[in-house]
Amino acid sequence: MAIGSALVIGGGIAGPVLALALRKAGIEATVYEAYAGPAEGVGSVLTIAPNGFAALGITGADATVRKVGQLTRRMVVANGRGKRLGELPGLPGLEASQTMWRSDLYGPLHDHATANGVSIRYGKRLVGAEETPAGVTARFADGSTASGDILIGADGIRSTVRTLIDPGAPGPRHVPLLNFDGLADHAVPAHTDELWMAFGRRAFLGYWLQPDGRTGWFANLPHAEPMTAAQARQVPAAEWLRRLAEVYAGDVPARDLIRHTGPDSLIVLGTVEIMPSVPRWHRGRMVLVGDAVHAPSPSSGQGASLAIESAVQLARCLRDLPDPSSAFAAYERLRRPRVERVITQASRTNGSKLLGPVAGGLMSMLLPLALRTVLRPERTFGYQHRHRIDWDEPVASDAAPLTGARTR
Repeated sequence: MAIGSALVIGGGIAGPVLALALRKAGIEATVYEAYAGPAEGVGSVLTIAPNGFAALGITGADATVRKVGQLTRRMVVANGRGKRLGELPGLPGLEASQTMWRSDLYGPLHDHATANGVSIRYGKRLVGAEETPAGVTARFADGSTASGDILIGADGIRSTVRTLIDPGAPGPRHVPLLNFDGLADHAVPAHTDELWMAFGRRAFLGYWLQPDGRTGWFANLPHAEPMTAAQARQVPAAEWLRRLAEVYAGDVPARDLIRHTGPDSLIVLGTVEIMPSVPRWHRGRMVLVGDAVHAPSPSSGQGASLAIESAVQLARCLRDLPDPSSAFAAYERLRRPRVERVITQASRTNGSKLLGPVAGGLMSMLLPLALRTVLRPERTFGYQHRHRIDWDEPVASDAAPLTGARTR
């Protein structure tokens, strides 16, 4: 039974990329997005790594996304006194990662998808779905419906499709860190192709110098109780800046970045959330992709890249296998081991952001040695950044976890 049409629920990053990959595979795909538009102004900072760009290249969207971000050729690690502890350069033979504001990505990505034949329907919030032997019908909050051969949930960490597949599916799990992004009218002493990670006395802060002389930053504030983004935004931004100024009072350059960030330039994101292992990735004619099924901590730097990879790999499986059941099973076998390995590594990184002053001081002494030995770039990022999907290789129904992918 050939798969001819797909309903893609969610128009963030995974949704449009998946629709482009499906069209390349000969499958008609329509994206249904809950927001009234491309959600510009929504979201935080993200990095797309070399493996993410490699997968984007299969869809033809890589050049469009490259225009949005800022090259990140190395990661620099520092302590709260501003002392440089070491760096992790990019891997030889690979293009650089790029750091960007998520809100700057949505519009160009949607424009690229629609210019290449993808239909994106806005204001379509999924509320239910019914399967028949011949297909699946989605029901939306505005009373409309849509039918296709399969339905794919690219609808994020609070996925509706995930609960339709498995009403007992786990929801997102909170990490005891509050997440903030900001843009400071202040230039730090850094190169524009560096991403700095500063482990302060009480909290972690990352930052990068923009070409216009301002500095983008993201902060993780230890916070035991979970807060949704909506709850956190009930606190005025000026109050959050005041609290952040207290926490980072002794840290360089964090204190200056916060001092030069206005309330309108602070993005309050609430508790850091990750997805625990999802038992069921698919059921019948429905399947999950991206953050709906594997949302690592932002510490991984791989959330967007893994979502892009999974979108392309799912399209490849649907292209080559004769029915949804075998295609979805092959897709899960190809993706689950890789994404769960990245999620586990990111969880360890989160632990370093929760260290107190004494443990943080000890880490400052040991980290330079670790960066020269156990944390060497190839060992730390090689399996992530060198991963490539072989689009031209046919997928077998009994695909082993590494079939159709390589790490060079």
